[in-house]
Amino acid sequence: MNNLLSSEKPIPFEFLINGTFLRTSIDEYLVDNGISSETTLEIEYVRALIPPLHIASFQHDDWVSATDVLSTTSPAASWASGATFTKGQERILSGSYDGLLRIWNMSSETIATSPAAADGGHTASIRAAKFVSPNQIASAGLDRTVRLWKYTEGEGGFTGKISPQLELYGHKAGIESLAVHAKSNRLLTGSADNNVGFWSTKKADAPAAPENLLPSSNARNTKRRKLNTSVSTPQRGPLALLSAHTAPVSAAIFDAKDATVGYSASWDHSLRTWDLVTGSLVDTRTTSHSLLSLEHLPELSLLAAGTAARHITLIDPRASATTVAAMTLRGHTNAVVSLARDPHSTYGLISGSHDGTCRIWDIRSTKTDKEGVVGESVYSITRKSLEEEGKSDSKRVGGEGVKVFSVCWDKTVGIVSAGEDKRIQINRGEGVLSSKA
Repeated sequence: MNNLLSSEKPIPFEFLINGTFLRTSIDEYLVDNGISSETTLEIEYVRALIPPLHIASFQHDDWVSATDVLSTTSPAASWASGATFTKGQERILSGSYDGLLRIWNMSSETIATSPAAADGGHTASIRAAKFVSPNQIASAGLDRTVRLWKYTEGEGGFTGKISPQLELYGHKAGIESLAVHAKSNRLLTGSADNNVGFWSTKKADAPAAPENLLPSSNARNTKRRKLNTSVSTPQRGPLALLSAHTAPVSAAIFDAKDATVGYSASWDHSLRTWDLVTGSLVDTRTTSHSLLSLEHLPELSLLAAGTAARHITLIDPRASATTVAAMTLRGHTNAVVSLARDPHSTYGLISGSHDGTCRIWDIRSTKTDKEGVVGESVYSITRKSLEEEGKSDSKRVGGEGVKVFSVCWDKTVGIVSAGEDKRIQINRGEGVLSSKA
């Protein structure tokens, strides 16, 4: 056999017309979009997408409510102050309903666990957790506090220690979301008390904590008093509490390009833009549904908001925008509670939902119907735990038992998701979408 004559393995391609994936014949496309056959179309081809294959699952002791990644490509790695990050020593952070933070290596081993409540840890479930830098972590939860932790690793990276560093008080109800901008030492939180919290990660910059919210002020409550006697951690208050929402704030994030601007989403159906320098409300966009999660797509000047109505609404927050919803992404069968950007592509987005799946979206993959511009997911990632139970074919009503609570997408590690199945699941994240514009 002459190998020179044998053809290489074919490379599958997809076609984009005017920036949108072609999902029908060209004739059907022209008819559906009311385009004359005389019109010149701009067609480009891109390499077909790669499915997000399962890589690993880590078994947890309780429901996992928050995840984050430390790698050479994660934001926290570049925010290090005096900390060095070694390639190949990627770490996964989890926050759990049991009130504990855990640091995992890529071999699914827990190398550090945060202290229990009696030793200065959270006194209720953690709802959000982020790496600030390789040696600092921020977390928040239903005990109404934001906590900063020092993280250190032993020689060889086989063990680590999470030590209390700072406790931040100001919210009067559970905290649902946490965003970090380490370069300016600032945090944003969204709380069930309808407020957005704005905080400093530096003890010296932060004002005194409100006396009435400190555990020690509640001296009659001896249980609470006992929980906080063994460790003395500095306590501080917020730089500002931003009030305008009329229902719990489910998400608060920084503008990806300008950290003096913040966005918040709420059960009150609204998305609000804040000037964080003055603490003033700049803009309000009201949608038709409760908003549960939020992500910024800066290159496209869009905010993605996950809703209780099972879809994702893409909103242009700029004052010049004429409509509230620029696009709707449909496919989930339950609430969309977590969102993350694709680090490889301007157009990619992943969502985590209570239906037990994560869905990957390419916002170029759209169609126009009576409801406007609608996007459909490119891939759906199911929970590996169902497969292991031999139930991969069984549909859980509403995702019961496998609800996804948190998803993040790291360039090095891939797609990390976690939830009600007490698992941290990792799927391949590279090459899932074409990065070509």
